[in-house]
Amino acid sequence: MSPTRRSLLRFSGLAATGLLAGCVSNGASPNTTDTTTTDGGLPGSNNTTGNGAGGTRPTGTGGPGLSLHSTDEQPNLPLELAVKVTHDVATDDAPPQLKVTLTNTSDEQLMVGEGRAIFFQYKTDDDRQLMLLPAAEEYDAEPGCWRLNEPIAVTEEYRMRTVDPGTSISEKIDLYGAPEGDGCLPVGNFHFTTTYNVVPTESMETAEQKSDAWGFTVTLE
Repeated sequence: MSPTRRSLLRFSGLAATGLLAGCVSNGASPNTTDTTTTDGGLPGSNNTTGNGAGGTRPTGTGGPGLSLHSTDEQPNLPLELAVKVTHDVATDDAPPQLKVTLTNTSDEQLMVGEGRAIFFQYKTDDDRQLMLLPAAEEYDAEPGCWRLNEPIAVTEEYRMRTVDPGTSISEKIDLYGAPEGDGCLPVGNFHFTTTYNVVPTESMETAEQKSDAWGFTVTLE
């Protein structure tokens, strides 16, 4: 359930703090986006091998390739949202990776929450086969397989991010197999969605928050 305006006011002080690690509870009409592919159907690779990924897995990698399949319609909010693939294959060194960018399209400073969910951190796909986690951190997963061995726990406090007019903020997220999933990184299409709660900074005490959902679909093959 979306937080109330009282919740936004209560936790708005967290906007100035850095995002913290913690442990309390488990995290839980598209416009097609074009991607450039080569032989084998994976971005930037024409050297493939038939090793259980439908014959499209790049040689020397530890898992299937990642591409952006589609994005949902932009939310009815003063935000522009975007996602792109920054690391398109799973290797022994790193899982696939995406980057989510949020742009304030209004003429006033906004508070946007929840501060981790707006970047899909700790989000699972609709079928709970995959999980997105903050990049550049270590998690209990076998290299190359990248399926989490244990559930990930996150803090329950509500965080906010401040976004100035006309500016953007971004975060990178790594893609893992969810603990309850089957095998390593599964192949197929997977949809992720999250909710954005927005309120102007200068009128937080009087303005009602606006909320809407947005998401995207990725393909692993």
